[in-house]
Amino acid sequence: MTEKSVVFESGDLKLEGLLDRVEGDRGVAITHPHPQYGGTMHNNVVESLVKAYGKAGYTTLRFNFRGMGRSEGHYDEGVGEQVDVRGAVAYLKDLGMTSVDLAGYSFGAWVNAQAIGNLNHVVRMIMVSPPVNFMDFSFLQYTPKIKLIIAGSRDDIAPPDMIQKMLSGWNKDSELHIIQGADHFYWGETGEIESIVGDFLKTS
Repeated sequence: MTEKSVVFESGDLKLEGLLDRVEGDRGVAITHPHPQYGGTMHNNVVESLVKAYGKAGYTTLRFNFRGMGRSEGHYDEGVGEQVDVRGAVAYLKDLGMTSVDLAGYSFGAWVNAQAIGNLNHVVRMIMVSPPVNFMDFSFLQYTPKIKLIIAGSRDDIAPPDMIQKMLSGWNKDSELHIIQGADHFYWGETGEIESIVGDFLKTS
């Protein structure tokens, strides 16, 4: 896996990202946890998603939302961040990706879930610990693009029982994997995330 620094546009802003470009037309945009709680594209869970998709032969793009790192702009409560997601997907499309996944962790999963309705180019979405006990997910209706959700059994921000109840409204056919003993931060558990996502990509 060889990532290089890139800059792409999000509306009038320029965002920084790390791109691993490989042959083929499959790509993924990977989003990070909450900027106001220190979340960046260098997060441990984000890196595990990059590794899983990279090993599966996808072009990977992780990036800093507006206002983080060298990305221009300021935190925008998830509104402008949806524009950032659209910019990332458009960037992958311009690189020749005809099949694009969205994969997000925590806040990133919440932003992706809001943005996906306007992204016909995205074929599916993976969510790690969607923060259903911290942020409002009432907007999210049925979408067949939700394919895989991962949560920790001790995650009080994304409690598995709450996620399970919401799945029937999101997509009852999606897979829910619960990592026993893991909390919201997955310290020491990112290898399990990588394994779950890797197995999913092999069979889907």
